[in-house]
Amino acid sequence: MRVSVAYVEDGAHFWRTLDLPAGTTAREAAERSGVQRCFPRADPQACQLGVFGKPVSPERPLEGGERVELYRPITADPETVPRNDREEPE
Repeated sequence: MRVSVAYVEDGAHFWRTLDLPAGTTAREAAERSGVQRCFPRADPQACQLGVFGKPVSPERPLEGGERVELYRPITADPETVPRNDREEPE
């Protein structure tokens, strides 16, 4: 089956399409993609994983055509970051 693995960090991105056996898990796909060689902080053992924008268990078996995403941890408290509220013109 063909799946993709995606990761973004500091404006740089990683996208790799892989042919993997049926039953491959989200974590296995992330590990086999080589993302951590390009981005050392993209550890498939530590990062939250998702498929098409929805968090999933690392042990979730994938289906052909799916995109595995590695999510970085939040590094700022959202309540302390200033909002970018712009007034809309009337």
